[in-house]
Amino acid sequence: MNIAIVLYDRFTALDAIGPYEVLSRVPGCTLEFLAAEAGPVRTDNGLLTVQVEASIAEMSAPDIVLVPGGPGEVAARAGGPLLQWLREAHETSTWTASVCTGSLILAAAGLLEGRRATSHWLALDELGRLGATPVSERVVFDGRIVTAAGVSAGIDMALALTARIAGEQVAQAIQLGIEYDPEPPFDAGSPQKAPDEIVALLRERSRLRAPREDAVGASG
Repeated sequence: MNIAIVLYDRFTALDAIGPYEVLSRVPGCTLEFLAAEAGPVRTDNGLLTVQVEASIAEMSAPDIVLVPGGPGEVAARAGGPLLQWLREAHETSTWTASVCTGSLILAAAGLLEGRRATSHWLALDELGRLGATPVSERVVFDGRIVTAAGVSAGIDMALALTARIAGEQVAQAIQLGIEYDPEPPFDAGSPQKAPDEIVALLRERSRLRAPREDAVGASG
């Protein structure tokens, strides 16, 4: 089973690397990072660059496609050729997945019309405007499309997807292997739980419609 994680300029690192840590451990699977063109791809804060070895033209029919999110106008940065490639890849993929605002890219490609999907909580309204049915859940399966909420939810999505393709025992073994047993120091990981002033802060500093200028704000 071939897995393609598609990168583009200013993607959010954990959106891609979290699922990578899980899916790269699935027995019998090969995983590759792709971009419109092979070469270096920057993360959203510019502090990390991933060297992509292959372009989307070099993999026409992956079994699993995964699109990470990022701040600002992600679909525009992904670009028309990548959106077209996603449409074509989805025709034959077993699973098409996204993390955080990566679902906005899937929606811009026309893959989420009328489908239940999730995204970063600050992006759910935009997801609805793009034709999807936004759902405030951490991981959402709709047919062979699976979407994850913000950033860290990509790990949960990858484990759930692993259970579908390789069985729950394999998924649990991978979870144990990466010691994914979160105990966050604050119960502030969703807008329903975080203090009102923190929710307001994130809304104010959101960079969903412009490149992120600081380290706090809505990301992929």
